Amino acid sequence: MDEKSTLYELEFPVPQVTGDEGNGPVLVHAMEGFADAGHAVALAAEHLRDSLESELVATFSTDELIDYRSRRPTMEFSGQEFTDVEMPTLTIHAIRDNAGRPFLLLAGAEPDLRWERFVEAVRRLSDHFQVSSVVGLNAIPMAIPHTRPSSITAHGSDQEMLGDLPRWGSELKIPASASMLVELRMAQSGYDTAGLSVHVPHYLSQAQYPGASATLIQSLAQVTGLDLPVAALENAAAKVRTQVDAEVSGNSEVESVVSALENQYDAFNTAQTEKASLLAAEEALPSPDELGAELERFLADQVDTSTADQPDMSTTDQSDTSAERADQTSDDDSDDDAQPGSAG
Repeated sequence: MDEKSTLYELEFPVPQVTGDEGNGPVLVHAMEGFADAGHAVALAAEHLRDSLESELVATFSTDELIDYRSRRPTMEFSGQEFTDVEMPTLTIHAIRDNAGRPFLLLAGAEPDLRWERFVEAVRRLSDHFQVSSVVGLNAIPMAIPHTRPSSITAHGSDQEMLGDLPRWGSELKIPASASMLVELRMAQSGYDTAGLSVHVPHYLSQAQYPGASATLIQSLAQVTGLDLPVAALENAAAKVRTQVDAEVSGNSEVESVVSALENQYDAFNTAQTEKASLLAAEEALPSPDELGAELERFLADQVDTSTADQPDMSTTDQSDTSAERADQTSDDDSDDDAQPGSAG
């Protein structure tokens, strides 16, 4: 059975996705589900499709990829009959940024089934469209306050593309997602990959949190060079902030929790800033050869100093021995009780 015909269907005619300079597009994957706290990934994908020029490229078969019993679609009922159903979707759109540069957006429900076949289909499509790099969007709940900007943690195979974005910095074993598998397999296939995980206040992880979506898109623009709009999301984030502030105000227990999170957030950022300042102020470290040469000079100085301070024991030892023998001979002549052989 042809994998292409069962997992996705291409639009005809296929939209143009090659840049004016002939370079291939970036593929951005933004799948909802496992890692979409605050619905930040879904909001970001929707914003990109709605605010920029967008064309459908391919539609994946949710019948092949989604377990409807684990995530049951929503039905509409009029009171007498069923009138509609909201089935999950997973699509690829060709989108042009503010400068007219095209990129691909894979967005929708995370597949429950056939992950490896799904990733292989993504790879085939990426080969077909000559994708230049692959960037994934994720959102995870963290112990941070809503009164501070959302932060980002980056990962991926192309460290240069990630620039100075913060990294996790330690080894982990975590439950997998289809998005993570896309990043892994595409990197193994030779693509430059990156992943951006925005942090969402854990107490707002079930609500829509557009501030995190704005941070995701700003970071996406940073690592890809795309010119992406964020004003609408920032406006929505300001409204959400006002609503949450109103809910928190007057509740002493919640206010104390938010205050503690603020102190923790500020202390961490201050420590990171001071560390960066100290590192920036340091001079360039010496090379291994320079360190080795300096060590040799130090040891040579120690040997020279030790030799100069030590007395010449050869003459002193001979004089002391002669004097000792003379004293012993004199004692033998004057003492009748002396033991024989004591003179040496």
